[in-house]
Amino acid sequence: MNNEPAIAVTGLRKTYPPRGNAPAKEALKGIDLAVPRGSFFGLLGPNGAGKSTLINILAGVVMKTAGRAQVWGIDLDADPISLRRKIGIVPQELNLDPFFTPKEAMELQAGLWGVPSRARRTMEILESVGLADKANAYARSLSGGMRRRLLVAKAMVHSPPVLVLDEPTAGVDLELREQLWTMIRGLNRAGTTIVLTTHYLEEAQSLCDEIAIIGDGRVIAHDSTANLLAQMDDKAVAITLSQDIAVLPESLARFNAKLESPRRIALRFRARETAMESVLDALRAEGMSIADISTREADLNDIFLRLTREARAA
Repeated sequence: MNNEPAIAVTGLRKTYPPRGNAPAKEALKGIDLAVPRGSFFGLLGPNGAGKSTLINILAGVVMKTAGRAQVWGIDLDADPISLRRKIGIVPQELNLDPFFTPKEAMELQAGLWGVPSRARRTMEILESVGLADKANAYARSLSGGMRRRLLVAKAMVHSPPVLVLDEPTAGVDLELREQLWTMIRGLNRAGTTIVLTTHYLEEAQSLCDEIAIIGDGRVIAHDSTANLLAQMDDKAVAITLSQDIAVLPESLARFNAKLESPRRIALRFRARETAMESVLDALRAEGMSIADISTREADLNDIFLRLTREARAA
């Protein structure tokens, strides 16, 4: 088994030159990152963090300032053409010719990649993305979700082992989003390495087995999804009482309690430091009768917000 990463970047930097009155912009400040082969990898970060710059360097659209980048063991400086054959990029923008059918768009894309006619898998790929029945329909007649799937299909014409999806479900309704992810999961199970950028953090949490968070041009976190979630054990608890209270007891202050209404108390505490039973004991000691309890564990959104705030403050 080859343990070499699907994507490996070391000390990657990109500085955009000054424009007009705007000073030079350092978009990447020494990125070190390794994406395991066969993984479903999440690349997250706020707007302007450097995600698109990193992807565009790998795609050959942006020239790096310094550092090293490899895809499937091929070095960007040594053999950029071969490197690009190992990666498929699904852009965020719907850049499709409205007067081409999906089949024509696929054949054109395959020709641009130099895929011989006998080796093309146009209908096979369209079938895999659920567009075989639309093969001869003009792209302008396709729904937004179908156009997204066609972009994925175009990125697969040269059979790349790495597929990068840049905000693939932006503007797609929930049903079509689920269809898209069913297809992408199938590609991943078949061995394709998936790199996903998304602002829908619940998607990254449910799909990705490993996540890197970029902030201000740097990698500020990189770990398995499970380990990242374990870093935050905040628990939010909402208590609904059986009777009204006018004042919050001082004994609940240690749980960061707030009286949201005469019958509702909100608490937040660390599960590792405070047992839920101690919260209930404190309420009982005050003679409070509980009608309902709801809890919420920390999720990827909490981690993302905390780490990006820390990166901006550093």
